[in-house]
Amino acid sequence: MLPSGIFFQTHPAEAGYVRTRPQLLWFIAFLLALAVAPLLASVHVTGVLTMLFITVIAVQGLQITTGMTGQLNLGQSAFVGVGAFVTAKLAELGAPVIVALPCAGVAAGLSSILFGLPAVRVKGFYLALTTLAAQVMFPVLVIRLPASWFGGSSGISIDPPVLAGISLGGLLPMYFLCLVVMLVMGVFAFNLNRSRVGRAFRALRDNDIAANVLGVSPAHYKVLSFFAGAFFAGIAGCLYAYNIRYVTTEQFSLWQSVWYVGMLLVGGLHSPLGAILGAVFITVLQETLHGFGGMLLNADIGLQGGLIFAVTNVMLGGVIVAALIYEPRGLVHRWGLIKAAYRLWPFPHG
Repeated sequence: MLPSGIFFQTHPAEAGYVRTRPQLLWFIAFLLALAVAPLLASVHVTGVLTMLFITVIAVQGLQITTGMTGQLNLGQSAFVGVGAFVTAKLAELGAPVIVALPCAGVAAGLSSILFGLPAVRVKGFYLALTTLAAQVMFPVLVIRLPASWFGGSSGISIDPPVLAGISLGGLLPMYFLCLVVMLVMGVFAFNLNRSRVGRAFRALRDNDIAANVLGVSPAHYKVLSFFAGAFFAGIAGCLYAYNIRYVTTEQFSLWQSVWYVGMLLVGGLHSPLGAILGAVFITVLQETLHGFGGMLLNADIGLQGGLIFAVTNVMLGGVIVAALIYEPRGLVHRWGLIKAAYRLWPFPHG
């Protein structure tokens, strides 16, 4: 729904995401706010925003596989881990970040093909078990490999990223690096959604038999969707490794994969914007509840830290369940209703 008096004479203009001058101005203001945020915010908030950018990339990859193509993936965290460990090894060999980023993405994408091939034959619960196998096998393989490769069970440390001979190891350089990469990957995700490949993905999600009749190869596009989703995960893993500067297999657990799925469900499965909204909502909620738990711990009222942590996680899960009950189509649907109501106001509507 567009404001009154807005019309288009060409299809590219109508198909654009930013279609009016106010939208463009708000988008520029939003980008400027993100650029200024680390200069005004605390060190903790800047660190949280940096991790949020990384999480958004990983969840957008999951949206391609699960939301756009309908292939349930419970191993996204493992593919993030592949990108992180490949980055650690490349950094040890002296590769710059501009080389490590695509290599990490391709490595994660290639590893996903092994687990994406069963998607040609199975779907639903059985496909979820297949991707779950990737999550279970990942730490075992890393630990069993020679320690000189990826550090074994001890993990591996990483030097700061280097770009054009300049070290990006500080808090602000990492913030802007993650911000720029997130914006680039976001442009790719939003445009993929309306490309020929994206339409093939959605056709398979809606009815793979009908899509096959129309000439869409299920085998080709299902495997391609796993590769694309894992490529995003590898990019996120690369940034995560550079940001944390030390990676171990414990950082990429099944619990993290479940959180990625939860973020996507809360934000909205069928839109790249849903991945962004879900990641922001869950991150803000996590920080709020953990901050509240820290206040209780510092109050010294006799509560143990483990109990407070468990209660905050239960509350977080309860909020997610409530969001799914009252807004099953995700926050992106609510955002669409808010925009429609704003554009119609003050005129009555049903």
